[in-house]
Amino acid sequence: MKILITGAAGFIGFTTAKQLLERGDTVVGLDNFNDYYDVSLKEARAAILDKFDNFSMVRIDLADRAAMDALFAKEKFDKVVHLAAQAGVRYSLENPHAYIESNIVGTLHVLEGCRHNGVAHLVYASSSSVYGANTAMPFSIHQNVDHPLALYGATKKANELMAHTYSSLYKLPTTGLRFFTVYGPFGRPDMALFMFTKNILEGKPIDVFNYGKHKRDFTYIDDIVEGVIRTMDNTATPDKDWDPANPDPGTSRAPYRIYNIGNQQPVELMDYIGAIEDCLGKKAEKNLLPLQPGDVPDTWADTEDLAADVGYQPSTPIEVGVKNFVEWYLEFYKDDLKRTA
Repeated sequence: MKILITGAAGFIGFTTAKQLLERGDTVVGLDNFNDYYDVSLKEARAAILDKFDNFSMVRIDLADRAAMDALFAKEKFDKVVHLAAQAGVRYSLENPHAYIESNIVGTLHVLEGCRHNGVAHLVYASSSSVYGANTAMPFSIHQNVDHPLALYGATKKANELMAHTYSSLYKLPTTGLRFFTVYGPFGRPDMALFMFTKNILEGKPIDVFNYGKHKRDFTYIDDIVEGVIRTMDNTATPDKDWDPANPDPGTSRAPYRIYNIGNQQPVELMDYIGAIEDCLGKKAEKNLLPLQPGDVPDTWADTEDLAADVGYQPSTPIEVGVKNFVEWYLEFYKDDLKRTA
């Protein structure tokens, strides 16, 4: 297949592209290489993908309508995995316009490209942030998600609604994946694991929000990508039992599906930090702080629907996943670590 992966220089996009290339698919990666975080990390990921003969990278912005139209018309993709977005809950409080341009306008251009060019299946990234003020655990795709706590979550909910209209109007099969705290090698520098590891090694305190009391459904990157690819291969179909008098938010009479994709085993933040400390052989100096505005106190994914439909079964415990990340970090940044030693 020829597959478009948006956000291919990003954390999940890079790992997804690599696995698809290794199994023999042709992949076109799209990324704008913005400077939301260290561009050199994005370039390093792209350099690995560029070694594959069946890969090509296009450097355009999702919000560039003419460039997106031309790309879809030229390449005629079989399937699309849309992972590009302006990420970050906290950053959405500072720069809300970036989220509208990338997550709303950009996703519209992807949907239009799929609609007009015969794409067989669109898989796109949603987020656990859509659950917002919900407190019923574990979070289920069959719950209402009308109370986001930050604009980031609101844009992801909007993406789900936009996808549904295209599935309903144009019979475009779409599947949304609500990611739960993804971590692992080549992870984002703005995520907790990366920041904690960096600061502990440098002898700097780490900011621990909600006084370390919250839980997160930390999910290892390889488990996430396995779920993404299994979902891509399992094209969304209408739910023949969907009842318009009692509508299920997770399915539809259109070819539309929503899934949680997580580890289904929430971990307390202090235990997560403990795993990092064990791997580094060094204790963290903790700066205990209240819960950040827009943050969800706890997350816990109900992944039963994904398991039933595509056989998704995460298998990486926190201790193994954190160890893999720390080993990658120490190798990737070894020259920097030598200079600061």
